[in-house]
Amino acid sequence: MTARVSIVTRTKDRPVFLRRALASITGQSFEDWALIIVNDGGDPSEVAQIVDELPDQHHRRVTIIDHAAPLGRWEAANAGVRVADGEFLILHDDDDSWEPSFLDTAVDYLDRNPDREGVVSRIDIIWERRTGDALEVLGREPFLPDSVAPLLMNQQRFNQFVPIAFLYRRSLHDEIGLYDDSLPVVGDWVFNTRVLERGPLSYLPGPPLAHWHQRPSGIQADGNSVIAESDAHRLHDALVRDAAFRRLVATEGSAGPLYFEARLRDTEEMLRRELASMRHDLAHPLLLVYRRLREAIHRFRGTRRDKLR
Repeated sequence: MTARVSIVTRTKDRPVFLRRALASITGQSFEDWALIIVNDGGDPSEVAQIVDELPDQHHRRVTIIDHAAPLGRWEAANAGVRVADGEFLILHDDDDSWEPSFLDTAVDYLDRNPDREGVVSRIDIIWERRTGDALEVLGREPFLPDSVAPLLMNQQRFNQFVPIAFLYRRSLHDEIGLYDDSLPVVGDWVFNTRVLERGPLSYLPGPPLAHWHQRPSGIQADGNSVIAESDAHRLHDALVRDAAFRRLVATEGSAGPLYFEARLRDTEEMLRRELASMRHDLAHPLLLVYRRLREAIHRFRGTRRDKLR
């Protein structure tokens, strides 16, 4: 029988992280799930061994797709999506994790809101360091704690949620297609933007149920793409924006963009002047105190003149 939730996990030569991801998944209070592990060019025997460590009731829910050579993170994601047949779908990266109630809470929300195409958990960032087989937590912080909802207007600035936090209906891919596997990075930002163009999403109530693990010093297999591949993120972020701008100019002409570019330059110039003024004041604290004292004296004299009239 088909499981209600299909989980896609991409991995490559990261056994410590994969074991933690499997513990996160098998520890869910919601049990109607199936897992698709896409081993993107890693050692297949290592992945098989880790899966074989699972008890039978979990082992039989796991499908492994082995790529002989790495195809890339979004081709790997799409390989899992194509196999997924659950009502709901989520990408659980091999280095992230959930609270045990995540799937229960997210599935319940979508069952009670059949008009919603997906739901997002609040996220906390867990800063960590790997030493051998040990993972040491260095700290944690909430991701976008002041955000009221995942909204398109904010998504234009940067990605408002990461895959570990987003449970959505598998039918979304029938509507908007797969992840853009022409992009080495930022594929989730592009996909999430397409989703938000269809309408706003909501956060699950309560504290964060999704944990986005990051390793500031991680390199090679330990690295997070947003840190270890930050240059690629900046480049492809810019290329995606440039392609969208070109489409806008092709359909609307250049008058509007040229106008807003001029306004943007004016705003940047104003901010530069304000910053220069602040730096001058900070560099001359006595001058700043003198100015404020002089302003206070002028206000006091003005008040006295008003009282004497």
